[in-house]
Amino acid sequence: MKDEAKTRIDIDTLLRDCGFVLQDKGEFNRYAKAQGQDISGVAVREFTMSDGSEADYLLFIEGKACGVIEAKKQGVSLSGTHAQSRHYATHLPPHLKAWANPLPFLYNSNGGEIDFTDLREPSPRARRVFAFHTPQALFDKLRSTPLRQNLTTLPATHLDTVPLRPCQVEAITALESSLAKGNPRALIQMATGAGKTFTACNFIYRLLAHANAKRVLFLVDRNNLGRQSKKEFDNFRLPNDNRKFSEIYITTHLQSNHIDKDSKLVITTIQRLYSLLKGEVEFDSHNEEFSAFDSETAKSTAPKELKYNPNFPIDFFDFIIVDECHRSIYGEWRQVLEYFDAFIIGLSATPSKHTLGFFHKNMVSEYALERSIADGVNVGFEIFRIKTRVSEEGGLIESGFSVPVRDKRTRKEIYQSFDEDKAYQKSDLDRIVLNPNQIRTILECYQKSVFTQLFPDRVRDKAWIPKTLIFAKDDNHAEEIVRIAREVFHADNDFCQKITYNVSKQSPEELISAFRNDPKFRIAVTVDMIATGTDIKPLEVLIFMRDVKSKLYYEQMLGRGVRTILDDDLKRLTPNASAKRHFFVIDAVGVTESLKTISAPLERKKGISFKKLLENVAMGANDEDTISSLASRLSKLALNATPKESENIRAYSGGKDLHGLANALLLSIDSDFCEGKSEAQIESARDLALRPFCEPLLRQSLLDMCARSEIIIDTQTPDEVISGEKSADQALKRIQDFKDFIDTHKDEIEALHIIYTQSYATSRLTRTLIAELHERLQLSALTIPSLWSAYALTRNTAQNECVKPLRGDSTTQKLTNLIQLVRFELGFDKELRDFGGVANSRFELWKGRQIKKGIDFSPEQLDFLTHIKDYIITNAYLAHDDIQGLNDAYGDTNGIFVAKALFGERFSALLNELNLALIGGVKAS
Repeated sequence: MKDEAKTRIDIDTLLRDCGFVLQDKGEFNRYAKAQGQDISGVAVREFTMSDGSEADYLLFIEGKACGVIEAKKQGVSLSGTHAQSRHYATHLPPHLKAWANPLPFLYNSNGGEIDFTDLREPSPRARRVFAFHTPQALFDKLRSTPLRQNLTTLPATHLDTVPLRPCQVEAITALESSLAKGNPRALIQMATGAGKTFTACNFIYRLLAHANAKRVLFLVDRNNLGRQSKKEFDNFRLPNDNRKFSEIYITTHLQSNHIDKDSKLVITTIQRLYSLLKGEVEFDSHNEEFSAFDSETAKSTAPKELKYNPNFPIDFFDFIIVDECHRSIYGEWRQVLEYFDAFIIGLSATPSKHTLGFFHKNMVSEYALERSIADGVNVGFEIFRIKTRVSEEGGLIESGFSVPVRDKRTRKEIYQSFDEDKAYQKSDLDRIVLNPNQIRTILECYQKSVFTQLFPDRVRDKAWIPKTLIFAKDDNHAEEIVRIAREVFHADNDFCQKITYNVSKQSPEELISAFRNDPKFRIAVTVDMIATGTDIKPLEVLIFMRDVKSKLYYEQMLGRGVRTILDDDLKRLTPNASAKRHFFVIDAVGVTESLKTISAPLERKKGISFKKLLENVAMGANDEDTISSLASRLSKLALNATPKESENIRAYSGGKDLHGLANALLLSIDSDFCEGKSEAQIESARDLALRPFCEPLLRQSLLDMCARSEIIIDTQTPDEVISGEKSADQALKRIQDFKDFIDTHKDEIEALHIIYTQSYATSRLTRTLIAELHERLQLSALTIPSLWSAYALTRNTAQNECVKPLRGDSTTQKLTNLIQLVRFELGFDKELRDFGGVANSRFELWKGRQIKKGIDFSPEQLDFLTHIKDYIITNAYLAHDDIQGLNDAYGDTNGIFVAKALFGERFSALLNELNLALIGGVKAS
């Protein structure tokens, strides 16, 4: 059989699956209709065109020609065949009923690939599709304006910017501009807490309302985030309309493998979507509770295999929104996304280079965490490093003493003694050895520091410690932390609770809600459950009691603390707090110092039990993810293997130990090893590496080891704090950035130039100029609170507290504090104090100097001058023409007339003198 003939067989099969009737010229009936189809769709083979050439297939919808298919043999590049299909589309035989001339729809296929071109679209260009469109889809296209045509007018449609942040307006505008150009993929990078879902609500509404999109798919990382998203869409009120989104557009969060065809927005996980496309009737929702971020990997080269499913034609969705699915979009699940003829829009706080690659490097909007902090959308963080003796050096369990050994699975403890001293390293902590004294020492250090070093301005009440999230290594570690935390803080069960997948009575979602809203719930301990994607606005402290090697995952975990919260909302949950200006990262394991990579762990199937994984291997599973996950779990088992267990493994595996088995598995999927080998050779190598696991005795031994999974509890080794302090490195870098900013812009930014040259007498340091300086600082990711804190950390000593606490809460107060920061950095002031306190002191000194000069102010005059002082504190320079700004204090009375009545002609001189005294500390001559 010729290659092109084989291609035609594949095309015939796919056309039938898509709902077409296949005909030869002798069977020609352009109104034929396949069984079960509402629309007539016919594909006629080798149709003769007007110039005598033969189109491989001519497509008819409802009796009229609408498109052609050009078939080529397998392996032929399709880009060179587009002109040929276009030729057929323009050479129609006389009297042929057609929807248009030229025919609008062109397909080119080599059996393995299909290109589709719609000539009605602006600047029509071919795009790769998974299958052919159904007769119904082509009929709908013929009766409507092309989606890509609608998208060209979308940017000109009015966007209601009132409820949107500038970064959200920027993202929507840039996305619509990209869509108007026909770019099939676009990535929006938006910091955690900046409102990605609200942004999506707005642009999805616009796609449905103004671009006439048929249906949108919203993919989430895991199921609880799907529920969060559904709630946000349900509460989203349409612009210029009091109705909610879901009142107008049917919004479905999939709980079963059925999609309501009337749904306009479908929310689901990519795991369930794959199950749907495979045609599975049911799908276990437990598989949707695990984060795709943790379980997928950029190194996966074995995508999920899919076949065309007639229940889900490729036009089922016009847009796919991928919300923080991270690696899943370019790894194992790539083909699932590419199944649909849809635009793909990514939302990510921390895109990797692989993510950028998948989206063709089309990052339409970039709003990093630094910008969000500078804009006040998010808050920054400070690091408090705790080092303990055991955390840094490990410990020693002396021989001859009985210590508890716990079964992680049952939590049953037995006592065991060792014949020799057993030393352990810090890397063994909470994996092989658990030291309760180490956990207690860390938590006691936190308890003692929280109101002395972290939040010294708060009333010291242990019942109202800041909302705190602790990251543990595993469920067993989390359990121990919860128990000890309750003891350290002398608190009840509500005070500290575990939020993991392994909580029996309450669902994790209920616990997360309680942590958000219950004032009594102060400390949550988790492993991965709320490491990504979950917003807890009142959270002010993150404690890392586990290291994290993945840079992207670490940034996601940090994102849990960045959310801003209204002052009143924070006070309701944390009564001794006034405002959330920043959050703290308590680093108890060196997570802020360890090297981070963008690699994912070997483990790629966290949702599959070890027993199920071994069963799959025994039955013949040899895909890359299965092999990688098995190697990962064998490596972990090897760390705890007893001599007897190792002996059994070698006996049942043909002489290999656990490390040998794991290495053989990894070699079989190594890219260098596989390079240049045929598929058959790679398959053979994998089967050879997996062959030992066909032995049931080996599988049972491995399961027995996994079930035992003991951890030694070191109750002997005491622990002590080596150091507990804020990170000076971070503060010093921030100060250096501020120095560089001043040096670079001192002649360019007018406010900075006035302070630098101290030219207060000849230049007016107005609020407008300070606001400009503030805005420029924000663009450099420098904020007043973060700079103030950095100076306090690096300049204050036990003998000299030269940096006083920042007291001003209002925005205007913060602006005038910029004067103080610049003056302190330039060395003009020996102390850094808030501008309000400094101005009040200078005001009293100024009044004293007036008295010495024989000027005694009346109560009415002092009252007026006090209002001027208060205005300068919040707005800086008060100009003569701005006296109207004091009107509020005097009702309807004109301030300037009051001033002249009180002070006469000397008012102008007094006002100038007071400005100089309060802003620059300049004495009158």
